Amino acid sequence: MMFTMRRTQYGAAGSKRGKVHIGRTLRWLTILLALTLGLSLVTACQSEDTQPTETTSEQETETTVDETLDNDSTDETTADTGDPSETEETSEDPGETDETDETDATEPVNDERPRPSLPDDPVVNEFFGPLPEPSQIAAFERNELRAIYIGAAANVEEALEIARKTEVNAVVLDLKESDGIKYHSQVPLAVETGLVKPAFNITEVIERFHAEDVKVIGRIVCFKNPLLAEARPDLAIQDANGNKLYFSNEGGKPFVNPYNQAVWQLNIDVAVEAIELGVDEIQYDYVRFPTGGTTTGAKPYFGEEGAIPNRVRTINRFLQVSSVYIQDELGIPLGADVFGIIITSELDGNNLGQDWQTVGLAGIDSVSPMIYPSHYANNSTSHYSGNGRGTTINGVHFEKPDLHPYDVMYNAVVAGREATEQPGYAVNRPYLQAFTASYLPQGYYIEYGPDEIRAQIHAIYDAGYKEWICWNAQARYPISAFDPD
Repeated sequence: MMFTMRRTQYGAAGSKRGKVHIGRTLRWLTILLALTLGLSLVTACQSEDTQPTETTSEQETETTVDETLDNDSTDETTADTGDPSETEETSEDPGETDETDETDATEPVNDERPRPSLPDDPVVNEFFGPLPEPSQIAAFERNELRAIYIGAAANVEEALEIARKTEVNAVVLDLKESDGIKYHSQVPLAVETGLVKPAFNITEVIERFHAEDVKVIGRIVCFKNPLLAEARPDLAIQDANGNKLYFSNEGGKPFVNPYNQAVWQLNIDVAVEAIELGVDEIQYDYVRFPTGGTTTGAKPYFGEEGAIPNRVRTINRFLQVSSVYIQDELGIPLGADVFGIIITSELDGNNLGQDWQTVGLAGIDSVSPMIYPSHYANNSTSHYSGNGRGTTINGVHFEKPDLHPYDVMYNAVVAGREATEQPGYAVNRPYLQAFTASYLPQGYYIEYGPDEIRAQIHAIYDAGYKEWICWNAQARYPISAFDPD
């Protein structure tokens, strides 16, 4: 099952960011080798042979029953489209030096880069192969961001006005949603399978935000990709007989297989292409296995038990591989959205492939738990959102969680603190609820306006964290919800 990850035409060799000057580096290595050989000859004449030493370093759940736990968007986009400029792969003669570049090849790389802290796993290595070595190491600098989600470039002027006057300094822009890629992508697999569904001119949108010093986070929906699953059944989750499966809690649609590294590569290729076009960060969503059962009752089959990594290790390896191509080679921060419930429910995390204790140790820059009060189980006995009891978070019990925006957010973030304080763990940048959950029963929800949004933001601050993202599928936010700049 080992699959070799490839560097496509959008890969590091032709990158505009963090380019390593190979000729200069080899020149320094040649000098260093000569000095080392000279020193070795002197040492050999002065002492007996010695054997070098080798050192090695080793590094009852309360689930929500809401079927729309992920960030699902409703397109409300600009209509203009345009083709991105294609990036050509370039190569340099290793024997030549770029005489026009005055950069010192020995300049240290910025050390803010996340360091993967997961232990080596032989089952993972056997199944997926070893982690790829980066072809270059680009300078890395992380961003402290407070963002609003704008879908496929919806309400751009409103978002800019909010950023001009408030603490908001970034937007989340859809690159790839479950219904297609939203810009004129040239990624071969996406083009071949009909995934490209342009909704906006990506370069124009990015330029508008950059002109006012607003960062753009490119969102990629990873494994909820029914278009690809239908076009390429071999990439879909199947049963033991090779039949494509459809999932009841996922709108009755198929999921692509998180074990399949061709699927990994598609998401990485989209990310790298978007970075070439100017996005400042990449954010993975639906980086998980499907929830609930199949429409036929058949079970997914991924391989013989014991011979394949479990779901958590599979998702973590995908993140590790992605961080090599995105963060190491290009110097661009990578984040991942996860269900808020995994902070308090290990069982749910194992089913999803999202483990709160380890997902932030996969080398990514940020992790964004979707802590929406409406998505926690309430005590209703007659609605799918209820379990008859409610939810306990950090020792505090909530029968109607949506009525308590500050308390739910604060206690969820505090409950997850121990994991986030591990050395090497990603920055916690929660998603917060900026929508009214009117689908809940009467008496179980309140209108989420400026006060409720601001309450969640202040809960994050009070818990000791500085970053967040607001989610509203229509990309509409009251400016008074945010603190002035």
